Amino acid sequence: MPPTHRHTGLTWSADSGVRADVPRRIAGQGSVTTTQRYPHPDAPKITAAEAALSVRLSVVRTPRSLPSRVVVTG
Repeated sequence: MPPTHRHTGLTWSADSGVRADVPRRIAGQGSVTTTQRYPHPDAPKITAAEAALSVRLSVVRTPRSLPSRVVVTG
């Protein structure tokens, strides 16, 4: 299999939310650090992650408040 196809398959796996250790094992890589270079999140995923982090941080700052539910779609 050409390296481009391998990289594309691993990138699609990573971008779809598969845990990093799964594509690492498929690729036969020894370290998850190598596999972590495959995800290429798009703008909506980055925005959703920022919103989820913001909610989490607001809970940490004010522990008595309940966070609103953040739905991540992709």
